Amino acid sequence: MPPRINLQHQPPRSTKQFLPYLAFIIFSAIFVFKLDILISQKIFTTEYNQERTTYKSINKSSDNTVEARNGTFNQHFIVSWGEERAQVLNDGELLTLSLDRKSGSGFQSRRELLFGKVDMQMKLVPGNSAGTVTTYYFSSHGDFHDEIDFEFLGNSSGNPYTLHTNIFSQGKGAREQQFFLWFDPTADFHTYSILWNPKCVLWLVDNIAIREFKNIENLGVPYLRDQPMRIYSSLWDAEDWATQHGLVKTDWSLAPFTAAYRNYSLDGCVWSRLTRTSSCTDADFSTKEVLTTELDRQSRSRMKKLQRDHMVYDYCKDRWRFPKGPARECKHN
Repeated sequence: MPPRINLQHQPPRSTKQFLPYLAFIIFSAIFVFKLDILISQKIFTTEYNQERTTYKSINKSSDNTVEARNGTFNQHFIVSWGEERAQVLNDGELLTLSLDRKSGSGFQSRRELLFGKVDMQMKLVPGNSAGTVTTYYFSSHGDFHDEIDFEFLGNSSGNPYTLHTNIFSQGKGAREQQFFLWFDPTADFHTYSILWNPKCVLWLVDNIAIREFKNIENLGVPYLRDQPMRIYSSLWDAEDWATQHGLVKTDWSLAPFTAAYRNYSLDGCVWSRLTRTSSCTDADFSTKEVLTTELDRQSRSRMKKLQRDHMVYDYCKDRWRFPKGPARECKHN
């Protein structure tokens, strides 16, 4: 049987014996606290300087809005996926995305916008592009995100591309409209533009409006007005649905498939993550043209004629998908 320990006879420890340990603990806590502050300050300073540098490099016209003309892709975008399949060429003035059997590719803007107009010249995948999708769009993040889409659905040789457009407001999408273009988008570069301001969203091709989404919040339709968005583009494999609902598959013997981009142009309001503010002032929203633009009667009439001639799908007229009737905005857009 082990001997019983009599605690009454254990000699008490002096308080002085704990002082060196207590001092060491206090010193260590102070050191870690100081180190954490220094690291945090370093990270903040680095991010702040990067943001200031980027902002200065693209803010060429005024203190309030960004107007970048022929901005280089190196300056305004980063390759987000696809590695060597995305190439920046010609001193940053040309960007190409490629798709092969292993992967597609994509890029995104360095900065976020809260309203503005973006132009991008694109030359799409030539020849048999069936199964491929080239996208160019604005998007925010989260379950209730906003998004404005251009998607180019490839086709077999001799058949037209389908220009697929869509818009999400506070997470609600399913607003597709599709078009056959009136030119060959693979033969040369054409300009595809998105204009987004407090009044409306416009999709334009060679500066001709093909679609409009008005701000009718007063009628209960959510609008894209308070979530900053980045610009994205990608080239990827969607052979399961892109061409004739997946009936025509990708011919991988023709890979890699390549699309090209040039002459990026921006006129808009830059969003700062650090200050949570836009570069545009209240005065800009009443005086800046890009923030007040909307279609006049002549432009809207021209758009309606183009839609009659070239639109091949309109969600507002799809009674099979929407048996309860068209969405509320269909009467106003």
